[in-house]
Amino acid sequence: MHVMSSRLERLMSLWQADPDDAFLLFAIAKEHEKAGDDAQALEWYLRLRGADPAYVGLYYHLGRLYERLGHRTEALETYQAGMVVAREAGDGHAWAELNAACSTLYAEDA
Repeated sequence: MHVMSSRLERLMSLWQADPDDAFLLFAIAKEHEKAGDDAQALEWYLRLRGADPAYVGLYYHLGRLYERLGHRTEALETYQAGMVVAREAGDGHAWAELNAACSTLYAEDA
C-alpha cells in the first residue's frame, strides 16, 4: 500500500472536479511513477490515452514505463503511435524524442 503524497491528494481532488482534464491525468500518472507505483502509473497513462489520444506528452513517458516493465513490443508500438500524433500536432521536438527512443529499441533488438 502506498501513502498518497499531499501533491497527489491535491491532484486527485482537482481531477474529481474535472475528470477529463488531460494535464491532470498526466500529472497523476507522473506522481504515481515518482512514488514507484508503476501499476497505478500505467493505469493513469492508459486512462489519459483513452480520454485524449492527441496528448503528445503521453507517448514518451508511457513508452518508457513499458520499457522499464519489460514490455518492449508495447513500448515500440507506443513510441510509433506517438510519432504519428506528434507529426499531426506539428511537434517536431516530441517526434524527434520518440524517434530516438524507437531507434534505441530497434538497435537493442539488432
